Amino acid sequence: MIRRFGEPARRGQKYGIRHGVYGVLALGGDVLLTHQSEPEPEFQLPGGGIDPGESPLHALHREVFEETGWSIAAPRRVGAFRRFVYMPEYDKWAEKLCAIYLARPVRPIGPPTEPGHQAVWMPAKDAARFLANDGDRHFLLRALGLGGR
Repeated sequence: MIRRFGEPARRGQKYGIRHGVYGVLALGGDVLLTHQSEPEPEFQLPGGGIDPGESPLHALHREVFEETGWSIAAPRRVGAFRRFVYMPEYDKWAEKLCAIYLARPVRPIGPPTEPGHQAVWMPAKDAARFLANDGDRHFLLRALGLGGR
């Protein structure tokens, strides 16, 4: 069973499954996050949905590049969680199944290509309190050995 973070499923609401991959990107004592300006401004682990026919690792590399402009290496899966959310950009209710990877940022290739996203470096010890969801927070702390079960 995959642990749930956030609100429980709403009774009577139909949810579509949305598979996604997200990266804890650590370098030295810092982590690379993405700041998304819309629909609500928030800090997130870089990542997103897996496109049809795409492998999780390919999606991770693509999403990290789109949201941060960085390339990554040596991704290692550290866990997964699920959350039930409304996705206004798609006008759909989703059960997001989020796989989390620890990876090494290699180099910046350019600015983020995803509109409304900005790459932000932050001290690892401070980053968890800025993340917008409990699942991201839990796995950031766990992947970096700073806590989390």
